Amino acid sequence: MRLLRFNDSKQFYDTAKDYLLQYEAHHCLPLAIAETLVKHPQRYNCQPYLAVVESAGEVVATAIRTPPYKLVLSRIEDLGAVELIAKDLYSQQTELPGFSGLIEETLAFAQTWQNITDQACQLGMQMRIHQLQTVQDIPRSQGHLRNATDEYRSLLLKWYKEFDTEAMGAMGGTQESIERAIDHHLQQNTAYIWENEVPVTMIFCAGATANSKRIGPVYTPPEYRKQGYATTCVAELTEKLLQAGSKFCCLFTDLANPTSNKIYRKIGYLPVADWNDYNIPL
Repeated sequence: MRLLRFNDSKQFYDTAKDYLLQYEAHHCLPLAIAETLVKHPQRYNCQPYLAVVESAGEVVATAIRTPPYKLVLSRIEDLGAVELIAKDLYSQQTELPGFSGLIEETLAFAQTWQNITDQACQLGMQMRIHQLQTVQDIPRSQGHLRNATDEYRSLLLKWYKEFDTEAMGAMGGTQESIERAIDHHLQQNTAYIWENEVPVTMIFCAGATANSKRIGPVYTPPEYRKQGYATTCVAELTEKLLQAGSKFCCLFTDLANPTSNKIYRKIGYLPVADWNDYNIPL
């Protein structure tokens, strides 16, 4: 078993792509990050960490990180790869704020990282990946979906910060990372708002794989909640993406929020796998 580290995003993507596409919905996040690094490298102001582990010439694991964000682990066929990834990261002498991935993989990485570094890994948000191919017929709220343009930049920044604080607390993104995210979405026309006389909800097409689009985050300010805006917004954007040619759509939900999990199930999103996010207090 050997670890290959890449400085070239395209070489990494070409090496990892076929492996990741075997479980496309499971890998909706790393696939989207890798594709963005290739097609829109200006999105991330950093040198990414890109690694593949091979066994007998076959890929069995990948790891990707775009600082200041956390490490993202793929599905790992041989958990022996976890130690190779952890040791390689440790050799880089960079501070790792956390990591995310499927349950078994992240548990193994947490134990290995703690053994190597004596740093405790704390389980943060527990999530679930969902996949949808057909939108169910559900009641819709008043209003309409529209692309967010530059005139909404300040509003999107405000709402994104509020969402980030609500979802991630102290582990949320930096001002720079949030601004880069918003500017990227505006440039790519992947930021949307639900408008009912005034903007009431924001939603993004967060990334793409070969056959799918990933939706999120979705945020409705407290004063506009309980009107069904988020539900309608997700349903409408999902339909739009499917009609544009995507074979399916994916999204992540917070398992601590049973309301959103129930709502998305009604739209037609079905569970694929559970995903854990770990913090490493520095």
